[in-house]
Amino acid sequence: MDLNNLFSKDEINKGRQIELDIAKGFAIIFMILCHVALCPKNGNSALSPTYSFITDAILGGPCAAPVFMFCMGVGIVYSKHSQWNNLIKRGIKIFLLGIALNFFRNVVLYYVSGALFGNWNYSPIYGGLMILFVDIFAFAGLSFILLGILKKFNLSNKMIILITLLMSILGSFINSINFGPLILNFIFGNFIGTDVKCTAFPLFNWFIFPIGGYIWGQYFIRVKDKNKFFKFWPLFIIIPFIYFLFISKTFLYSEAGYYYFNTIDGIICLVYVHGIIGLCYYLSKYMPKTIIKALKSLSYNITEIYFLQWILIPYGLLLLPYILKNIVITDLICFIYSLIILVITASLCEFIRKLKKRKRNNISTF
Repeated sequence: MDLNNLFSKDEINKGRQIELDIAKGFAIIFMILCHVALCPKNGNSALSPTYSFITDAILGGPCAAPVFMFCMGVGIVYSKHSQWNNLIKRGIKIFLLGIALNFFRNVVLYYVSGALFGNWNYSPIYGGLMILFVDIFAFAGLSFILLGILKKFNLSNKMIILITLLMSILGSFINSINFGPLILNFIFGNFIGTDVKCTAFPLFNWFIFPIGGYIWGQYFIRVKDKNKFFKFWPLFIIIPFIYFLFISKTFLYSEAGYYYFNTIDGIICLVYVHGIIGLCYYLSKYMPKTIIKALKSLSYNITEIYFLQWILIPYGLLLLPYILKNIVITDLICFIYSLIILVITASLCEFIRKLKKRKRNNISTF
């Protein structure tokens, strides 16, 4: 393949790219299936190991968070507000949004479940420290801040890649460390793996995905022929999938192994994400417009959906046994509940988006 004929010197693929929206839309669906299966159950839970493995490890593993973070990096390339200071400001806002989510999802939920239902173990908060839990918002915020700093110093792509790889290597070896006082595990968990109850997305391990997307996006925006660019997408999916199933002993089979993955796992997962986006490109040619529209809507509202689903899922599962007495949460019940959460969050977020758009239009008429 002649790379000179594959890439233009000018930016060609401007604006929203449908395959990226489809990939993010599917990732949101997989994420909700995963989170519902993972969330604590207030009652009898009878999820099968097969359902848990598929929703958590397969769909919720390489098909969800890595896709989000990769596309986040691509989005920086396409954004009109990618100046270093704007990235830092955006990072601070997202980081604070993560703290707000932790407050409602963890702290408030703890007192609601305890005071109203006498269940003080439903959502442990470890003396209120769960407000510092390192979720994907905290990671995204720190990623924007760090990339903003790197852009401030006008570092080349090669230097950014080198720094990212060094961080990833350090994160591969420095993880599952107990700093003693729990508050230190939460604080240092922003950067390295400490305890999975304190941090899920440490910066050193996961920064490889937004940077991978950031570099990939600089080429993707100049691709002349997407058919050639995504030509080998089946191999980019099959080979990494075989690796994760049979060679990597941790990525799909261990909670800490997934959240604190090593550099090799990260690079292979980047290959996998390219394959997923390629698959979405080819699917876009045959999908009904209504499905594409629905997936694009999910992609538009990705931040809002992430926030809202983490409120609805645990609170709903807390209330469910009191609404439906003696309910047993089977695979089917879990799947149906996931679909309900998806429809409610997507509908609410789309309604809010349209409301904001109408408000802006009304203001612009004055």
